[in-house]
Amino acid sequence: MAITTSYDVVGIREDLADVIYNISPEETPFLSKCKKSKATNTYHEWQTDTLRSSATNAHVEGAATTAAAVTASVRLGNYTQIFKNAVQVADTDESLNKAGRAKEIAYQTMKIAKEQKLDIEKALFSNNARVAGSSGVARELAGAGAWVATNAVGGASFAAATGDGTDGYTAGTPRAMTQPIFDGVMEDIWEAGGKPSTVYLSAAQMGVALGFTGNNNQRSTIGAADGKVANLIEVYMTPWGSVEFMPSREVANADVFIMQDDMWSVAELRPMKNIALAKTGDNTTRQITTELTLVCKNENANGLIADCS
Repeated sequence: MAITTSYDVVGIREDLADVIYNISPEETPFLSKCKKSKATNTYHEWQTDTLRSSATNAHVEGAATTAAAVTASVRLGNYTQIFKNAVQVADTDESLNKAGRAKEIAYQTMKIAKEQKLDIEKALFSNNARVAGSSGVARELAGAGAWVATNAVGGASFAAATGDGTDGYTAGTPRAMTQPIFDGVMEDIWEAGGKPSTVYLSAAQMGVALGFTGNNNQRSTIGAADGKVANLIEVYMTPWGSVEFMPSREVANADVFIMQDDMWSVAELRPMKNIALAKTGDNTTRQITTELTLVCKNENANGLIADCS
């Protein structure tokens, strides 16, 4: 008696899971930690100030008082950058029965919104100088590399940025990041009055940081009960302050940013918005637009280790 198997049957329905699996990274730790403020112009400005150095302060009884010279605050600014992505889907597509999503336009719009956030994170970490733009040139914001100057170190021939967003740093000779280099920048930040809280670095530099030793709660142990191996740095403690290590995929491998989070913010001229564009045919087009800039409230509170190999 012949047996009919699945190989002989015609008309078996396809078995396609009703889920789309996407492992692409979408985390934006720096953008997420930055407080949001409102920009009202394409050139957003703010002011910074510092205290004078301490001095001997003793006076004779009854002596006349002389006012000290006043140092003016510093006025800084950054240009807003337009981030824009669009997706276009044929109207026929919206009538098809597809797996993993109900509406193609909704799925693709959500996808480009996540991609745009990654573009923003990359721009915030960049060593890019601000660009005023024109009718034919896009405005560009100055990234963190163009702001951190006072406590920036690098290899031979490294030159820090001016610190006002008008230029980026000049890269030097690559060399390995070491614990003494890191601790030295932490000391520099402390001397300048900063209180850093988060270190943003690549996966490769995170591997270097895992080798730091000393009085911190770095872990490299095997739990007898569960057999799990832990090798991580939750908080790294130095005499100059404690910081959390935060690996980010959008930080250049050569850069390690030591940030005081409350000294950075993102000023939004136009928050992220989903816009339906006019129909030009048998299709639907949607656009995701964001316009913002990076605000460095006081670069002295932060540090940069550049030229990491």
